[in-house]
Amino acid sequence: MSNSSVFEASGIVVENLPNTIFRVKITQAPQTEIVDKLVLCTLSGKMRINWVRLLPGDKVKCDISSIDPTKGRITYKIK
Repeated sequence: MSNSSVFEASGIVVENLPNTIFRVKITQAPQTEIVDKLVLCTLSGKMRINWVRLLPGDKVKCDISSIDPTKGRITYKIK
């Protein structure tokens, strides 16, 4: 998290969409107004390179911008 306008949240993948886009339900975040909301997230570059597969129900960590909290980037798959 190099940018201060980005915060980390954890959530559960709800739906797989085309082009490595996922709908994620946020379960834990520092900003309480985003908890239990759905966010569109893409895979980070390292996850694309390493061919990490995500299925509905997987727990993930996301970086979400405070400027646009409806979009994010998945950075880690919690096993």
